[in-house]
Amino acid sequence: MHDIKAIRENPAAYVAGWSSRGVEGAQELVDQLLTLDGELRAAQTAGQEALAKRNAASKLIGAAMAKKDMAEADRLKAEVETLKGDIAGFEAVERDKGAALRDLLAAQKNLAAADVPEGEDETQNVEQYRWASDRAGAPKPDNAGPSKDHADLGEALDLLDFEAAAKMSGARFAVLKGHLARLERAVGQFMLDMQTDQHGYLEVNPPYLVKDEAMFGTGQLPKFFEDLFEAQRGDLMKSDIDKDFQIIAGAVLDLADREGIEHARAYYGRDSERFELVHNSDRRWLIPTAEVSLTNLVREQILPEDELATPMRLTALTPCFRAEAGSAGRDTRGLIRQHQFHKVEMVSITRPEDSAAEHERMTECAEAVLKALELPYRKVLLCKGDMGFSATRTYDLEVWLPSQNTYREISSCSNCGDFQARRMDARFKRAGEKKTEFVHTLNGSGLAVGRTVVAIMENYQREDGTIAVPEALKPYMGGIESVG
Repeated sequence: MHDIKAIRENPAAYVAGWSSRGVEGAQELVDQLLTLDGELRAAQTAGQEALAKRNAASKLIGAAMAKKDMAEADRLKAEVETLKGDIAGFEAVERDKGAALRDLLAAQKNLAAADVPEGEDETQNVEQYRWASDRAGAPKPDNAGPSKDHADLGEALDLLDFEAAAKMSGARFAVLKGHLARLERAVGQFMLDMQTDQHGYLEVNPPYLVKDEAMFGTGQLPKFFEDLFEAQRGDLMKSDIDKDFQIIAGAVLDLADREGIEHARAYYGRDSERFELVHNSDRRWLIPTAEVSLTNLVREQILPEDELATPMRLTALTPCFRAEAGSAGRDTRGLIRQHQFHKVEMVSITRPEDSAAEHERMTECAEAVLKALELPYRKVLLCKGDMGFSATRTYDLEVWLPSQNTYREISSCSNCGDFQARRMDARFKRAGEKKTEFVHTLNGSGLAVGRTVVAIMENYQREDGTIAVPEALKPYMGGIESVG
């Protein structure tokens, strides 16, 4: 979420910033925002002036009545009634313009940090360095040795079953069995232990189902509605209002997708019984990442500065659910792009002056997992056109996959500045200060479990089709040293 005051004070910076992030018509967008802002402030000023006049006239009524000047009293009463109507009108304009302004601001992506490279897509990301273990026998980023695709490898070992998953759930699901299922469990536990024991993150077991407000806070709603999975209570869908509910919900969500949740509320009326039926139902969203749950732990809070003297560091191992609506045709086979997967997420809450250093630290915490597992990877700084909606600066870690002869993303670590904090109203107060400031939020994968399993399968496969267990995972595998 952006500060309209900052846009008002330096509109050229936002035109340039949004243009560099691929927003078409950035000048027209800023003009529209400033117009709405001007209309909102004009309505607020006019409303305040009308209220002052009404209050003054109300006081004079008593004085006229005391003097038995009934003609003057009646005139003042009429004036008060007129002013009441004017005030109601200004309040309506204020509500409409305020909602329109909030919706438009909420739909705009974050601005990039000053050192983020220009570019339109992933081809213009800037590689920082590559890493590979120098231990003899450790995986290397080349084509030496076997390079069977992980899906073929898992199916040949009868440990990976896509057909059974498709029968019960459809495409982009998988069943892992036996030692491969145990390997996935071991990977998640190993990562969680590393982030908590070695890197000082606080383990959290958060909800997997969240409300609209939580998704809005981290930037998933309203813009990325199509990439989410929705959950609805069964008894509501079986009730007498079933058909009407579905029609209303569909219309509201469709409108939210186009124009924002507040517009949907305005469309049905803020006091509309029909809208409240939808909005106050037990609808929840399945989290696409634990970033949503962890970051929202500080929503609508004012933290004392001493709680952020050291950044607040949170981590969780959770399932993640993604519709992947924007990736049709990509990675349709295998474990790379699933509707359901596990991930260890890292979230940091910091003071503004600490977030840049925390971004570097968080990325190093993710890299430490890859180094411990001795998986070859590279670190890239994303260009402006490839960054996520809420990010101001992002590093991607890409692991080497021999079967594809390329590096693929396995972790994304982003500094969001105060962008999410504004959407969540998450602030802190410095010692001795009266005013509050917005916190900075950061998030990163430490790592995606499924993709790590893929990388292990492909980098540690043997000539006989089995998979060696990395040294770091052996304590988690109960003495099992190979899969297959």
